Parts: sequence; structure tokens; C-alpha cells
Amino acid sequence: MKARLIIRDRRIFDDGSPIDMVIWLVPEPVPPTEHGLKYRLYHGRAGERLVGYDNERGKGDLRHYEDVEEPYAFVSLERLLDDFEADVVRLRGAPI
Repeated sequence: MKARLIIRDRRIFDDGSPIDMVIWLVPEPVPPTEHGLKYRLYHGRAGERLVGYDNERGKGDLRHYEDVEEPYAFVSLERLLDDFEADVVRLRGAPI
């Protein structure tokens, strides 16, 4: 099986700040993860990441919130999207 794109979404808020979501179903997990997704979820402005979720070879699943990077306990795709949205809403103070 080849990697298969399952989500690609880009939105721009009225203030010009974007949300980018790219999620791939991959044939083998990205070490050290055990799930079969490769993902990058981003919200920021002017080259500054405010909220991000990604998984990186050798580092695993990560959550970035403002200046803090921490491990993320991946449960499911739905939970990942919910957690990302909740962080963006918390930061912006408004629904997305």
C-alpha cells in the first residue's frame, strides 16, 4: 500500500492567520509511533506557530502550544482533530 492522503484542509481567518491540516494514512507507522498516520496540524501567524500537532520520525507524536513542545498521547484521528480544534479555540477565544 502507498501512503494515501485522507485530509488536506486550509482555512484563513479574517485576521489572516491560517489553519493547515494534512493527514496521510501510511503503510507503516512512523517510528516510534504505533498508529498508521503521518500528520501535520498547524495554526499560526506571520511565520509563528501558535498551535501544532505532528509526528516526527524519532520524536513521535507531539503537541505544540505557543512556546511549549510536549509529547502527545495519540488515541484516534477523531480525538486528534478535536484536541487541535480545542487548542485553537482556546487560543483564539472563538470557535473555528
